[in-house]
Amino acid sequence: MNIKILSANSHLYSTQRLVEAAKKRKHDVEVINHAKCDIVIEKKNPVIYYKGHKLDHTDAVIPRIGASVTFYGTAVVRQFEMMRVFTTTESQALVRSRDKLRSLQVLSRAGLGLPKTVFTNYSKNVKEIVDQAGGAPVIIKLLEGTQGIGVILAETRKAAESVIEAFNNLQARVIVQEFIKEAGGADIRAFIVDGQVVGAMKRQGKEGEFRSNLHRGGTATVIKLTDEEETAALKAAKAMGLGIAGVDMLQSARGPLILEVNSSPGLEGIEQATGKDIANSIIKYIERNV
Repeated sequence: MNIKILSANSHLYSTQRLVEAAKKRKHDVEVINHAKCDIVIEKKNPVIYYKGHKLDHTDAVIPRIGASVTFYGTAVVRQFEMMRVFTTTESQALVRSRDKLRSLQVLSRAGLGLPKTVFTNYSKNVKEIVDQAGGAPVIIKLLEGTQGIGVILAETRKAAESVIEAFNNLQARVIVQEFIKEAGGADIRAFIVDGQVVGAMKRQGKEGEFRSNLHRGGTATVIKLTDEEETAALKAAKAMGLGIAGVDMLQSARGPLILEVNSSPGLEGIEQATGKDIANSIIKYIERNV
């Protein structure tokens, strides 16, 4: 098969591993910077050009779209879909997953456990917002933040109100969530490919850090999911319409609580923690569908 990996950086671990896995299974593979693609739209003849060359004879694409270029990256994926090329992440699912608020509404509708979340249109009544989230401490998240950036733990009511007011004055959209104390600064990442959990790890924030992101210095260890956690992860990926997903969950007294469903989960942390060849699972997923 001819596989294109849509990635702005061919040197990233995830991109390199996907190239290795595709070559190992005897496929032709090329890394394409989606930001440098030109889209040509005309009646019944969708075309993509990359560096002056027409991209045809493509069997499948693997989108690795960064959050900062979601709009254009999604347009490129949509164009490949119009060309009847299989994509491991569909354009609509990609758009849905990048909207934190919409994602939470979709997951709520699917009956999944979530931390209690409050969102308002820059409401001046910040005391009520903190109360609605269950009172201090609360987590305040920028809707546009990634990798733990723009996530704040407000330990007191006064701190929470000050932070929310500051963001409101800056016209920055935030959500306010209850703080799950029993999670102990850790979360679970379940990696899903084609309706199967192919790896799971527990990420623990470094001492004094409530965010468990590996980019923030957290550590990862392999974990065996409970039946309830596995069911929640699979249900979350399905609700979001994602064939490949990283589902982040908190362990709480009331069961697993979904934090986020990532449509371009990194391979480095999960492969190193679990020792599993996740990239190979993704290539096999393509083979089953093309």
